[in-house]
Amino acid sequence: MEIQDKIVVITGAGSGIGRALAVRFHAEGAKQIVCADINLDNAQRTADMIAGVAMMADVSREQDTARIIEDTETSIGPIDLFCCNAGVGLGESIDSPNAEWQTIWDINVMSHVYAARHLIPRMVERGGGYFLNTSSAAGLLNQIGGAAYGVTKHAAVGFGEWLAIHHQHEGIGVSMLCPQAVRTAMTAVENDALAAAANNGMIEPEELADTVVEELRKESFLILPHPIVREYMQNKTSNYDRWIGGMNKLMRKITGII
Repeated sequence: MEIQDKIVVITGAGSGIGRALAVRFHAEGAKQIVCADINLDNAQRTADMIAGVAMMADVSREQDTARIIEDTETSIGPIDLFCCNAGVGLGESIDSPNAEWQTIWDINVMSHVYAARHLIPRMVERGGGYFLNTSSAAGLLNQIGGAAYGVTKHAAVGFGEWLAIHHQHEGIGVSMLCPQAVRTAMTAVENDALAAAANNGMIEPEELADTVVEELRKESFLILPHPIVREYMQNKTSNYDRWIGGMNKLMRKITGII
């Protein structure tokens, strides 16, 4: 997947990873980039940096996702790459309010479903297209101090797998972006979840964007800006009980239980 001359939509493009992807894709020669965000002013700031197009979208609402797809394809052209990047971190524990669990589910998982539901038929009809869905290393390894975050990011990876399994033969490419800690507004806090995620260091969004471009060229399903995550995955699957024990030990260390 080469970015040059492609029409790209990025959700959550108003800051952080989304903005870094927009800037990097522009440098790669994208034909046009639609910067979608729930905060239109932030989306416009990103769009102004790259001569892009800003759109407002609350990705937890299916009608908003359907609208940005329709507006892009009507006024700009066929979408080549859709980046489901918007995400939130809510629901720290099983005792967090049900509303937090529902909100994070709608944004971190259902927004990916909505994009695929409304875009797959168009892409298949014209011979193919690509989805870059932002999950997290938490979607592969889980998240200390972030119950709903770990659950929804696992679900996002699962949906990405399903999407690739069912539509690869129709020309649909899928990549799952699974970083550990990235310096964004979401990580500008101090809590157990961040302490765990930043255990191997914090990278800048621009570093992540460089990795994304490299891995999209290879059409890699898993994009791991922190390479050590692959080793953690191998440890997890080779001995699940030992891995759970190690994660429990890390949790106790981070939370001060030991």
